[in-house]
Amino acid sequence: MNHAFPHVNAPARSFTQLLSATRRGARLARLLTLKELRSWGAPEGLAERAELVVAELAANAVLHGSLPGRGFRLTLAFDPSDRRLRVDVTDSRGDRCPQTAPAGAGTGALPAGGRGLWLVAALADHWETIPHPPSGKTVRAVLSMPAAEE
Repeated sequence: MNHAFPHVNAPARSFTQLLSATRRGARLARLLTLKELRSWGAPEGLAERAELVVAELAANAVLHGSLPGRGFRLTLAFDPSDRRLRVDVTDSRGDRCPQTAPAGAGTGALPAGGRGLWLVAALADHWETIPHPPSGKTVRAVLSMPAAEE
């Protein structure tokens, strides 16, 4: 008797790297993101959006989330069958959480700081901050792959 096998989707891919909390570490996070996503066969549009999101989140980890002697961690999780990429950047400053823009703030009312998170919000489906005990936080962004990028 012949049985049809269920369609097996492509496996989820993941990457994690601890990086120094320096400008060089932030740049390396961006470059590693592109290298990994391209090696996984991710669509170019998704890889380009992810590059910008990682650049911003890594820069924030270096500028606002670092403590002397501690680095930050970049984690990428890509599931082609779910058509989603999750970007996590974990730093050591849980006491400094990024703030979303106040409700009703127009584009002409951009604050002096925090504009990069507007970019993250525009490129990602959503982003959030998750406590990372004992003293850190993870900023997570999820990017979907539109049907046109498949």
